[in-house]
Amino acid sequence: QVQLVESGGGLVQAGGSLRLSCTTSVRTFSNYAMGWFRQAPGKEREFVAAISWLGGSTSYADSVKGRFTISRDNAKNTVYLQMDSLKPEDTAVYYCAARPLLIKTLATEYNYWGQGTLVTVST
Repeated sequence: QVQLVESGGGLVQAGGSLRLSCTTSVRTFSNYAMGWFRQAPGKEREFVAAISWLGGSTSYADSVKGRFTISRDNAKNTVYLQMDSLKPEDTAVYYCAARPLLIKTLATEYNYWGQGTLVTVST
C-alpha cells in the first residue's frame, strides 16, 4: 500500500512563506512524477505544481508561478513545495500526488494521494 504523508501546513500572514513536505512509501520513488494540488472550500481541486521523476522538468499553475517552487529529494522519498509571497487566495488544503514518470496537470492522471495539509493565509 503506497502512502503519501504531507506536512508543513499552518497559519501564515499574507506575504509570508511556508514549505510543505510530502514523504512517500512508494518503493521506486524516483520512477514517479509528483504533483501538488489544492482545494479551497466550495471549490474543485486544482493543479498547483508538478515535477518529473528525475526532477528535470517542472510545471506550475499560472496563479503560483514565480511564488512557489517544487523540488524533490529522491534519496529521502520526499517532494517539497516552497511557497513564498503567500496570498489569502492561496488558502486551501494542499495535497500531494504521485503518478508514473511524466508530469500531468489533471488530478485524474494521478494514482496515489495524500490526506492533505491545511494552509491558511490571513490578511
